[in-house]
Amino acid sequence: MFTLAEVASLNDIQPTYRILKPWWDVFMDYLAVVMLMVAIFAGTMQLTKDQVVCLPVLQSTVNSKAQPSTSGKADFTTVETTTGQGEEASMRTVSFGSGPTVTPDVPLSRATSSQYQPTESGQELKKEQKDSSGRKTNLDFQQYVFINQMCYHLALPWYSKYFPYLVLIHTIILIVSSNFWFKYPKTCSKIEHFVSILGKCFESPWTTKALSETACEDSEENKQRLTGAQSLPKYVSTSSDEGSPSASTPMITKSGFKFSADKPMIEVPSVTILDKKDGEQAKALFEKVRKFRAHVEDSDLIYKLYVGQTVIKTVKFIFILCYTANFVNTISFEHICNPKVEHLIGYTQFECTHNMAYMLKKLLISYISLICVYGFICLYTLFWLFRIPLKEYSFEKVREESSFSDIPDVKNDFAFLLHMVDQYDQLYSKRFGVFLSEVSENKLREISLNHEWTFEKLRQHVSRNAQDKQELHLFMLSGVPDAVFDLTDLDVLKLELIPEAKIPAKISQMTNLQELHLCHCPAKVEQTAFSFLRDHLRCLHVKFTDVAEIPAWVYLLKNLRELYLIGNLNSENNKMIGLESLRELRHLKILHVKSNLTKIPPNITDVAPHLTKLVIHNDGTKLVVLNSLKKMTNVAELELQNCELERIPHAIFSLSNLQELDLKSNSIRTIEEIISFQHLKRLTCLKLWHNKIVNIPSSITHIKNLESLYLSNNKLESLPAAVFSLQKLRCLDVSYNSIALIPVEIGSLQNLQHFHITGNKVDTLPKQLFKCVKLRTLSLGQNCITSIPDKVSQLLQLTHLELKGNCLDRLPATLGHCQLLRKSGLVVEDHLFDALPSEVKEVLNQDTSIPFANGI
Repeated sequence: MFTLAEVASLNDIQPTYRILKPWWDVFMDYLAVVMLMVAIFAGTMQLTKDQVVCLPVLQSTVNSKAQPSTSGKADFTTVETTTGQGEEASMRTVSFGSGPTVTPDVPLSRATSSQYQPTESGQELKKEQKDSSGRKTNLDFQQYVFINQMCYHLALPWYSKYFPYLVLIHTIILIVSSNFWFKYPKTCSKIEHFVSILGKCFESPWTTKALSETACEDSEENKQRLTGAQSLPKYVSTSSDEGSPSASTPMITKSGFKFSADKPMIEVPSVTILDKKDGEQAKALFEKVRKFRAHVEDSDLIYKLYVGQTVIKTVKFIFILCYTANFVNTISFEHICNPKVEHLIGYTQFECTHNMAYMLKKLLISYISLICVYGFICLYTLFWLFRIPLKEYSFEKVREESSFSDIPDVKNDFAFLLHMVDQYDQLYSKRFGVFLSEVSENKLREISLNHEWTFEKLRQHVSRNAQDKQELHLFMLSGVPDAVFDLTDLDVLKLELIPEAKIPAKISQMTNLQELHLCHCPAKVEQTAFSFLRDHLRCLHVKFTDVAEIPAWVYLLKNLRELYLIGNLNSENNKMIGLESLRELRHLKILHVKSNLTKIPPNITDVAPHLTKLVIHNDGTKLVVLNSLKKMTNVAELELQNCELERIPHAIFSLSNLQELDLKSNSIRTIEEIISFQHLKRLTCLKLWHNKIVNIPSSITHIKNLESLYLSNNKLESLPAAVFSLQKLRCLDVSYNSIALIPVEIGSLQNLQHFHITGNKVDTLPKQLFKCVKLRTLSLGQNCITSIPDKVSQLLQLTHLELKGNCLDRLPATLGHCQLLRKSGLVVEDHLFDALPSEVKEVLNQDTSIPFANGI
């Protein structure tokens, strides 16, 4: 026989699963244990004490004076003494075939022995009859045992015999139904994972810290609200409120940063800082929660299985109640038995008593009562399951009570599990919500970041750039370390791939900061920080993937001088940049846009009155619409690079103040429109390099004030004499073309200081070239030149001479007369330099500490 503990083990679940057991499940588990006890108690009693006692029913015709008792409790052994005591009973003989004669009034043993022994004396028989009481049946003990067993199986209702086993089976089914969702593999793994994560989130030190900080912030806000004190900001903007960010601008209005005249900043009291191990564990928990949510929210199997097992228990309750109630009245103490074994016993009918009847009936009534309670709880469970949508869970209350207003609502199995946990303790969901909040995760990253990036470490990363400014470049961090804003002497700050960058009010301490780079970094700023940047920032670089990533506060930096926008601004998104006007950038001088434009954004016209330099670098997308350029009347420098232009845009000729034009890397083949440049009186620099220009029209002479002309990397085969009529020309670059001859007219360019003709087919140098005595740079490399005239000594201001890649046999000794030329500025093969006279080499090596290597 199994014990109660062994059966109850079916109802055991892992102790950690108790948080998913609401009160009704716990109550039903206890009811199931009680029903198990009822089943085992009834079964034990039935196996040890259950029996049926039967006596034969005598025929009424045998003794007319016999008055059978009508009471259900009558004792058949006392009927004879009350009706006919002392009288001789009539004898009735029943023959069973060839066997011995059985007389009902004589015991079977005496009837059998009478065949071999003489009849006793009448006196002894009379004495025996006086000693006995009741009516004699002449049945042996074995016959009583036999008939008792026969009537136990024939007369007793089946429910009386199998009641304990039915209760046991039903209870086991109910127990299995209650806990099946904990055992089914597809749900068990999710539940186990959920309980594990939930327990770690509940016990994590980060949860305590985050909730404690929320409590501190709330108390600080309440204190300030009660006192009504308004602290003064450390940095006070000198401008009016005009240009302040709107409500939609992504500003940080966190109450944790307060400024006053005495103290730079009052921070919210902080809780004990997490150690590195706790921080790493919290980071891992955030990642686990994120992955678990993505995995569980896709399915509602756990919810359906729980509803299904509840429905099964309810149906089971109705079934048990219906058929069990019908058997309450069938359990009786007395039973009439007709075993049809009169050929063995001599009687056809027996009246039997079942000694366990009263106990079984009470146990059955108790079982029905338990089942009714169990069923009502099942009905309540179904009501709870369908009363509210359990496949949706809102953290609205948690969001209201904490500072984590971004905790998302969840759905499907994730939501159902949280609803179940709420029935156990709502504190679990509240602490679990901390790990669903991006704000909480960002706070954790911020703490870890500040531990790692100390002031000393940041100071080691500060370097000096090409402009000799102190620069700090932070790349792929989880945020901006607080210690950055303690580098008060920093000039340039570069933030790259920092998605959660926040600029606090402490930036107002960085009085030298004038240049900021945001590369794929949609930074958010606090109000005080914005006021500082608005008044002090001069140069801003923003690199983005989509225009929506540009922080809205960028368009409100009214004292900004230079703005560099690098990202996707194609024709479909051009209207998006119009959402934020550039009108507030009142002092913007330089606008640099590197994108894939098909037309110039109309917003650029907002800064047209004060814009002096416009740079558009396309990625090869053809720039078609250029009408907006006509409004850029004050632009002095214009660059349209890699825009697939085939001709010089006519809109450019309206820019009366244009001084420099750069049309690099386009597809320009002809420049006949160059005659229109005569209206641009201030044009001094024209860059048409990296195009497909074949020839230079003679109308170029009309650009009287041209000082620099760049025509490198084209398809020129000759230089027209008109080029050399530009008397103000200082720089001429025709490198990497197919020019074979340098015209003698070059000698008329008396102001020429830089002449580049590298990578052509020139074989001789005209003597007139050396009349350009102001030449400082002369690039003649990668040509076919065979000799350098001695008149090179006339170039007294020459500092850079490139001759490498020609067919030279020697260098003229007169190079020593070029007083400013040094070895570092002479680009030539090593053997040619070594062949120079020693006194010439000595002159070229003067005041030079850089070793000569490969002619560079």
